[in-house]
Amino acid sequence: MGYFSQEKAAQSKNGSNGASRAEAAAPSLSAATTVSTLGTGMLITGNIVCEGAAQIFGRVIGDVQAIEIVIGESARVEGNISAHEIAIEGTFKGTVRGHSVRLKGNASVDGEIYSKSLTVEENVLFEGVSRRLDKSIELPSCAQACGSTTAPVAATATATATTQMSELAI
Repeated sequence: MGYFSQEKAAQSKNGSNGASRAEAAAPSLSAATTVSTLGTGMLITGNIVCEGAAQIFGRVIGDVQAIEIVIGESARVEGNISAHEIAIEGTFKGTVRGHSVRLKGNASVDGEIYSKSLTVEENVLFEGVSRRLDKSIELPSCAQACGSTTAPVAATATATATTQMSELAI
């Protein structure tokens, strides 16, 4: 199951009081923030640019840019990720750039980490290099990344996922 865009404000209006996995993974998000989620069993090959928060529970081969990124326990990501806040609980291989980077639980990270703040919990496997980030992370908007001022984030991600899922079904 995977959702590409979900308004948390709409959840509260619909009377949804149960804490979902997405809400539990990113408790620091405000009620008006859009959260894009890639569910388990999904594979995206390509780059993802998200103007809000991105939660990954499936597999991504490519670069991910968002305001906040959560890589869930069962997730596998290969590429580069950039965000203001990053939490990794799954498997990651590549380069991480973020203001605040947290390696949690049973995370496995192989690569480079550039951050202002790095937290590594017990049981985390980290092989690579960590360097202090001196400059602020500047993330492009979806319009800049897509080359259009009207392309919504959800539509871009949905088109990519639909293509991948169609190729897998063949």
